[in-house]
Amino acid sequence: MAKKRKKKGFLTAFSIIFILIFMLGIASHLLPAAKFDGDTIVNGSGVVGAKLSDILLSPILGFENAIDVCIFVLILGGFLATVARTKALETGIQVLVRKLKGKELILIPILMFIFSVGGTTYGMLEETVGFYALLSATMVMAGMDTVVASAIVLLGAGSGVLGSTINPFAVGAAVSALPKGIEVNQGIIIGLGVALWLTTLAISIFFVMMYAKRVIKKKGSTILSLRERKNMELEYGSAENNKTENVSLDKKQKITLVLFALTFIVMIVGFIPWGEFGINIFDKFTGWLTGNPLGSWYFYEAALWFLIMSIIIGLVNRTGENQFVDTFIDGADDMVGVILIIAIARGASVLMQSTYLDNYIIYNASEVLKNVPNYIFAPLNYLLHIVLSILVPSSSGLVTLSTPIVGPLAAQLGYSVETTVMTTVAANGLVNLITPTCGAIMGGLALAKVEYPTWFKWALKVVITIAIVNIAILTLAMLML
Repeated sequence: MAKKRKKKGFLTAFSIIFILIFMLGIASHLLPAAKFDGDTIVNGSGVVGAKLSDILLSPILGFENAIDVCIFVLILGGFLATVARTKALETGIQVLVRKLKGKELILIPILMFIFSVGGTTYGMLEETVGFYALLSATMVMAGMDTVVASAIVLLGAGSGVLGSTINPFAVGAAVSALPKGIEVNQGIIIGLGVALWLTTLAISIFFVMMYAKRVIKKKGSTILSLRERKNMELEYGSAENNKTENVSLDKKQKITLVLFALTFIVMIVGFIPWGEFGINIFDKFTGWLTGNPLGSWYFYEAALWFLIMSIIIGLVNRTGENQFVDTFIDGADDMVGVILIIAIARGASVLMQSTYLDNYIIYNASEVLKNVPNYIFAPLNYLLHIVLSILVPSSSGLVTLSTPIVGPLAAQLGYSVETTVMTTVAANGLVNLITPTCGAIMGGLALAKVEYPTWFKWALKVVITIAIVNIAILTLAMLML
């Protein structure tokens, strides 16, 4: 009898990122060497070759670079475990699925729109990690899979970030990075942002709805591998195994769900930079608990808030001190893999900065852009920033690096600076729907038990469609403005 050949599995997220880091290290030796004027690099002159120790150390430095996000995710794991122990979330989802019987798909456009609002206003991305687990449980129980859950969070929030309107970490940082003397029309930026946001959201909802309908109709149509399906069922159960006819919430569980929702609402309110919009109502009375008022929060304040709410939920449910500590530690332990992925993904950006590879690419690409007409400028600029965004996924990091160079170039050529700014933001937003160098993506997918190659395979057609529409909008804007 012939021996069955073992089917080779895809590379893990860890291997993919490590390979990318080594490729960046090799590239730093194939490009011209940088020239320095004292301690200052001559912009665009070349790169600094990475030593083997630089390459090997970059994931460790990535951990240091992402320590605030890692701490937040660690405590988030403890919080989710504390809530899971009460079975309030599980029961609440069962009640919701029962009430929506036959209408489960309506959740997709509603949730994606809500996430997109967070994306376009304040760049909601890393903060979405906790929602992957919550929506995975919901969608699996509703007869869908964790790809649907991941797409709702990632494409929902990502659509908004791509079409940022008042996001201070994208358009705000880009406008601030422009040299003095270059004025922009904020109305045009917001208008372009809305056009990019809503078209991207519509495309995303269409693809997610079509896929979700197919999975509900025929379970075998899921894109998940057998291993992923097994992991999904172990973590989140399955629709067949979750009977919802006789379930109901008791009083403690209802209070727990209210506290659970309040935790995330306050976190979102805390992250929105209200001061950037001239709203200062939180400044005087909301900083006593976390040290910074709502609107000035970042991941340390959010981590503290989730820890406090974990304790409160434990007290409401009369969880013993030993049980609470054990549960919280177990939940944090479940997040270690997610944290390692986030940290290693940051390592690629760390290596890019230390070798000046990011600087070299942007300065030399701008030389090419000098000689093209406006209807070619926007598509080429978009493609340039797609490449840069793979290496520098942070929106604020990318615009701070790129806008001081490309913005003045557009102004000098008489092209629309507003369109140039939004081209950078849109390209970065597109890449952050699919790149393995984005810690939020890799961490979220790990929680949803979706392997990166599976997500890439499913999302590629969505991303290509979005890119084509983005380029059409930006090229038209460059011609008209």
